[in-house]
Amino acid sequence: MYHEDGANSLRPRYGSIVDDERLSAEEMDERRRQNIAYEYLCHLEEAKQWMEACLEEELPSTTELEEGLRNGVYLGKLAKFFAPKMVSEKKIYDRDQSRYKSKGLHFRHTDNTVQWLRAMESVGLPKIFYPETTDVYDRKNMPKVIYCIHALSLYLYKLGIAPQIQDLLGKVAFTEEEISNMRKELEKYGIQMPAFSKIGGILANELSVDEAALHAAVIAINEAIDKGQAEGTMAALQNPNAMLRNTQKELANDYQDTLSQAKKRKEALASGRRSSIATEERDVYEELLTQQEIQSSVDVVNTFTATQKVNQAIDAQDKDALLAGLRLPDLGILGVLEANAQWYLEHFTSYREHKAKDVGAAAQLERDEIQRVVSSCNDFAEAEKRKQDAMSAINAAIRRGIPEETVHELLNPEAQLPIIYPSAGNLYQAELFSLQNGSQKKTGLSHEELCVAVEMLSAVAVLNEVLDTKDSVAVTEQLSDSPLGFSNMDHDNMQRYADTLISLRAESLAQGQEFLTWNDVQKCIDTVNFQVHEEHERVIAIAEINEAMNSGDPEKTLAALLLPTAKIQGVNPETAKHYHDLLLHTKDLICKRSGDESAVLWLDQIQEAVHTANQDQDDALKLAEAVADINRAIAVGDNEETLAALQNPCAGLRGVLSDCAPTYQTELAQLQDQHIQEGNSGSMWVKHRIKDKYDYFYDLETKKGTWVQPEDFIHDSTQLTKEDIQSVVSSVTAEYNREQLWLANEPLIVQLQACIRGYLVRRAYSDRLAYLKQQEPRVIKLQASWKGYKQRKAYKDRLQTLQSNVQTVVKLQSFVKMWRARRAYTERLQYFKDHEKEIIKIQAFLKANKARVDYRTLTGAQDPPLCVVRKFAHLLEQSGLDLQEEQEMTRLREEVVTKIRANQQMEKDLNLMDIKIGLLVKNRITLQDVVSLSKKMKTKKNKMSKEDLAMGDKQGIKGLSKEKRKRLEAYQHLFYLLQTNPSYLAKLIFQMPQNKSTKFMDTVIFTLYNYASNQREEYLLLKLFESALREEIKSKVDQIQDIVTGNPTVIKMVVSFNRGARGQNALRQLLSPVVKEIIEDKSLGINTNPIDIYKAWVNQLETATGEASKLPYEVTAEQALSHEEVRSRLEASNQTLRSVTDKVLSSIMSSVDTIPYGMRYIAKVLKNTLHEKFPDASEDDLLKIVGNLLYYRYMNPAIVAPDGFDIIDMTAGGQLHSDQRRNLGSVAKMLQHAAANKLFEDGSDHLTSMNGYISSTYQKFRVFLQSACDVPAPEEKFNVDEYSDMVTLSKPVIYISIEEIINTHSLVLEHKEAIAPDHSDLLHELLEDLGDVPDMESLLGEGTVDPNDPNKENTMSQLAKTEVSLTLTNKFELMDGDDMDMKGLMMKTKKLVVDVVRIQPGETLTDILETPATSLQESEHAKLVERRAAQDATAPEGLKSSQAVLEDRQLPLEQKKRKILRNLRTLEQAGLVSSSSKYQELINDISKDIRYQRRYRQRRKAELVKLQQTLNALNSKAAFYQDQINYYDTYIKTCLDNLNRKNARRSIKLDKKGEEKGSKKSKQQSLKYTAARLHEKGVILEIEGLQTNQLKNIMFDIAPCEEVGDFEIKAKFMGVEMEKVQLHFQDLLQLQYEGVAVMKMFDKAKVNVNLLIFLLNKKFYGK
Repeated sequence: MYHEDGANSLRPRYGSIVDDERLSAEEMDERRRQNIAYEYLCHLEEAKQWMEACLEEELPSTTELEEGLRNGVYLGKLAKFFAPKMVSEKKIYDRDQSRYKSKGLHFRHTDNTVQWLRAMESVGLPKIFYPETTDVYDRKNMPKVIYCIHALSLYLYKLGIAPQIQDLLGKVAFTEEEISNMRKELEKYGIQMPAFSKIGGILANELSVDEAALHAAVIAINEAIDKGQAEGTMAALQNPNAMLRNTQKELANDYQDTLSQAKKRKEALASGRRSSIATEERDVYEELLTQQEIQSSVDVVNTFTATQKVNQAIDAQDKDALLAGLRLPDLGILGVLEANAQWYLEHFTSYREHKAKDVGAAAQLERDEIQRVVSSCNDFAEAEKRKQDAMSAINAAIRRGIPEETVHELLNPEAQLPIIYPSAGNLYQAELFSLQNGSQKKTGLSHEELCVAVEMLSAVAVLNEVLDTKDSVAVTEQLSDSPLGFSNMDHDNMQRYADTLISLRAESLAQGQEFLTWNDVQKCIDTVNFQVHEEHERVIAIAEINEAMNSGDPEKTLAALLLPTAKIQGVNPETAKHYHDLLLHTKDLICKRSGDESAVLWLDQIQEAVHTANQDQDDALKLAEAVADINRAIAVGDNEETLAALQNPCAGLRGVLSDCAPTYQTELAQLQDQHIQEGNSGSMWVKHRIKDKYDYFYDLETKKGTWVQPEDFIHDSTQLTKEDIQSVVSSVTAEYNREQLWLANEPLIVQLQACIRGYLVRRAYSDRLAYLKQQEPRVIKLQASWKGYKQRKAYKDRLQTLQSNVQTVVKLQSFVKMWRARRAYTERLQYFKDHEKEIIKIQAFLKANKARVDYRTLTGAQDPPLCVVRKFAHLLEQSGLDLQEEQEMTRLREEVVTKIRANQQMEKDLNLMDIKIGLLVKNRITLQDVVSLSKKMKTKKNKMSKEDLAMGDKQGIKGLSKEKRKRLEAYQHLFYLLQTNPSYLAKLIFQMPQNKSTKFMDTVIFTLYNYASNQREEYLLLKLFESALREEIKSKVDQIQDIVTGNPTVIKMVVSFNRGARGQNALRQLLSPVVKEIIEDKSLGINTNPIDIYKAWVNQLETATGEASKLPYEVTAEQALSHEEVRSRLEASNQTLRSVTDKVLSSIMSSVDTIPYGMRYIAKVLKNTLHEKFPDASEDDLLKIVGNLLYYRYMNPAIVAPDGFDIIDMTAGGQLHSDQRRNLGSVAKMLQHAAANKLFEDGSDHLTSMNGYISSTYQKFRVFLQSACDVPAPEEKFNVDEYSDMVTLSKPVIYISIEEIINTHSLVLEHKEAIAPDHSDLLHELLEDLGDVPDMESLLGEGTVDPNDPNKENTMSQLAKTEVSLTLTNKFELMDGDDMDMKGLMMKTKKLVVDVVRIQPGETLTDILETPATSLQESEHAKLVERRAAQDATAPEGLKSSQAVLEDRQLPLEQKKRKILRNLRTLEQAGLVSSSSKYQELINDISKDIRYQRRYRQRRKAELVKLQQTLNALNSKAAFYQDQINYYDTYIKTCLDNLNRKNARRSIKLDKKGEEKGSKKSKQQSLKYTAARLHEKGVILEIEGLQTNQLKNIMFDIAPCEEVGDFEIKAKFMGVEMEKVQLHFQDLLQLQYEGVAVMKMFDKAKVNVNLLIFLLNKKFYGK
């Protein structure tokens, strides 16, 4: 939709004829309907623009406006616009429409519509215009709603409340599609379009008396204005009926001028619309001023006059005059306060000066400006007052000295202070209190002082908080940016400041100081600056030390070391030479280590070298003195003194031993004498080598040393050096050590001797011990004899004493025992009384614990004992609740199956109805076939009434005769065997053609399993699918890709079943949210076709420019992609596609548990079976096949067509837009490629960029598919085992039609050799019982169909669909010992055993069976039997126990035990039980039954819930189908109306012919053609048995029947009538639809279907 100028538009309006062609009546009617739709769209656009002007917000587009109004939000907002006192924003439900956008309409949305209706009532709009609430909410009559909006707009305009609505008829253009869609909507409403042009007249007629008087007064005012006399106009204005306010006589001339100008403007505006509106449709107020417009003009004059007075007062600077002017009622200024008069004058003056600068002339203030200035002054004055009050409160709080109160007052926003940090309350209190005490003002701190102080204190508080974080970067930023104003801050030292402050903050917290003050921080900054300065000076001094070192002069090095700025500690001038040498040595080491010859020494290295040199000085002096002492001691000759001198640590000698002292003295004295004999140099200096690098010179006389070699130095040769002394000491010590080595061997010899002696002693001990052990028996005898003698003697003595005092002992013992027993009993009884509650709890705990232990034993023990099983045997008893639940489940199952079949049939009928309606439209045939099918659909539901079923039961297969009963039981046995043994049906499926097998699955097999309505049948159906799939892969799959490229029958059946009623909710839950999101996203547009993108781009250019594009319209994909715009749009579309695909994939992957178990298990079976057959296939190949099943076949169709799979809710007749389908198709295609890891190749070059995305998405799919295949086995999932059918209360029941019974019987009989090759198979026996396939009447009953009925075949086909219920039973169960089925015997025996053990206790089953029952036990058993009999009598027919079971259970207890013993012997012979284990195997089976019974009850409850949910879903689907049927009925009714009109016209022509020819008036003439003529036309191809030249002898007579659409064709040979056939035109169309080109007529003539249809259309329908 777009707007165009009506004056310049060349486009004709709808309804005009732009060519010379005459239109037919139908075309004119079509044009009329299009014109109505166009006019209604224009009214919609008018209403939309008017509401947007009122609400000042954008509304949905014109075509979506009706849907957008349904929630009533826009209507509620409109009500608030014109009746704000009546409707507030809070009363509008879902104002932002968030609830409506997410979840759709809610019943509370109707409240908004009700508010709108009440608001219109409050302003007085006549109720004739009001729509109903349902017209809005249910969209029943939207034209009435738009009509009401138009009436409301005109009414509000006349009241002056709202702007005038525009006339857009012919000024807006809509696309053909939009007009056609609107026409369809209007036809769906089926209502008369309201007369929008008559709204003004209706409003005038509906006015009340008062409103009529007002109307007359307003017209009088307009007439007075036209006369131009101010006095007359003033008199008219003061008419009370005009209801005008504030009219002033002195302003009469101004009123006249203003009103006259307003009226002229309105007349000029109305003149432009006169040509397009008929005279009778014009509104009187199009040229006259309304009451509101007159009042507006009066108010304008009054306001202008009052504004002039205010401006004059400002010019005069008169405060009182200004105040008086502001208070004028005409000006309507709010909030004028006398106290603020001076503020008003100052602000008005300032404002006018600024405005004069902008305007450039004397500026006059307008009313709105005056109001703004007054409001601003009031706010400013009020803020100043509140600020002063806040200042007083703050100063008072500071004086009180409570930090919390001070912070509270500082936080007052009215104080207008900088930001306050409550955590720094103590800081604010302390500092502000100090500042307040130092202030000279008595009132305290002013606002300016507080602002400065608070700003600085807040910054300090922030700095403290930042310091607490120990983040140096944050501290640096705070110091740089905060307004603290610290002095002497050097930005190069910011890191040092931060680190130092962080340390200082930690120290202050440790000392209990809460905050660092500003002074603390400033002091820290100054300290850091001083430290940095000192460090700079020290760096310079270290550089001088390195330079002095390089000069090689020790004195310069010493001078540099002594520099005060270097702060080198411990420098001794006497050691200068050693300092120099050691520093050079250190530098050499550093250079070698680093490889840098220019390396210098750092402070710590220099300081360390100085300390090392000083230590060397001390060590060298001590060494020299120690060596001198050794020489003196040697010269004295005292051994002890020499030893003491040698052991002096300062000498540093190694290996000095005290025992060698004399030897040391002797040897050293000899060496000293030898040196003396060599000559004395006479010098007193001795040189020592320190650290093998440095020479140290020592003066023996002065006992001082130096590192500098003295002048004329000569070493004293008489002195032994340290090296000489160490050499002598080492040699003496070594000699001594060798001597000691020999002495050390003595202990070894002693130890050897001790070992030998020990060996001899141990050998003697062993000999003695062996002797004693040999004599041990004799020793024991001796000891025993002696001990026995002593014991016997003591015993005899004691016995003699007791025997002599027997009476006394007995009395004593009795008294003591009695006393102790009474005391113990009393104490115990009292203890129990004191702890009664605890004892009860303990007993309860013990009982519960015992019950838990027993239950764990029952469920977990391999062989649970009989006593435990007996405690839980009552669980096998069926209660009344069990019977009720079973009956309810049976009823629900029957309803579910019936509803599924009914829905399926309804869906088939609807599809057939679609086809027939399509053929109707295509061929213009009559509607009788369609109508008859519609009637059939309506009556089909009534054909299976209870009376019909009852009659069928009496007469048919369920008739009360022995033969029919036998046949019924035989069919029940057959279907039980087919149901429980899936191999039969699995083989049967593949014995039939695929089209028949599919129909067989849809009808018979799903019926046989009750559409898996409970877990047992779901389990059996799943086992059938598994068997059939394995059979199909085994026999029909040669390559692994055959599963993908072919159409496997089982895969198709599984997918179809799981997308049906049972799996529909799962698929909807899985995909509905994300699909609905894609559909509802109106802005989403995914288009990956370059050509479509190119064409859309060209269309957009032409639409925007209004000129034909120079670009070619038809291009190839390569040419389209050569344009940058196309590539960018394609890339944007691809990006959107990836995003949306990710959403869908995420929804799928997160919902793996939502996928039906049957689908996942079949996927697992498919994967495993393929792996078994193709062991070389990779995991990826197998997962691609699984992905083909789970995604492509199961999910993909539901994504592509969500409306067809009930994924989204669609109204009857509704459909998805093509853009929505394209979006869904693109996402589905991308997921399909990802699931199969199929990359885009050369054919899709524009999509190759998506290959990387596909590969990554496949990896996600891979994980999803592996997880989907990870499911338990069906036996574990459904808790099913071989005894399941034997312990369930009710027998399985199926509901199957007579036709399906016959078809199944015939198919099984036909293929029995293939599905059961072994003739001893049970199936053959059952088929022999059934005999031949019966006919329909034998199963329905004799006389069901009247043989004389002409519609016998149709009646029979309908009755064939009559359903009967079959209670499936197993023929091969054991019957009283006649049949040797051990499983059945085992089951009966277990039931008998349970009855016995419940009455009679015992440790083992053997004990119970061998112990006779008491009379009490017999009576209890009799009561149990009576109770069961009564319960069974009240049970429904399908839940009653069998006769054999009843007979067994009614036996007396002893007879039951005897029968149990007989059965046990039989079972033992079969190897099922063993008497040696006391028949524990039977007890184990009973425990399994107990466990299963509990699981069965739980499963049954879940099944009831599931069945109810399924039934609800089926009812919803049936309702949807019913809506579609109603929609089709409406369509057919409309077509019938049109048909009746056409037939009426046709009948007139036929009547004229009838009068001329005398024939019946509504019967058309028949056509006669020879076969040769029809052969020439191509209608007849050939007639079997006739040559072409003989075709002229055959005449065909084609005559229409009374039933429209039916023809009777007669064939005559040589004038003799041979055959005739009834031909239905609808059947021909069906054949054409199915693609059948040639059909046989009379079983001989081959006819071209298409040409025959053409001939009939041309001759009978005028086509």
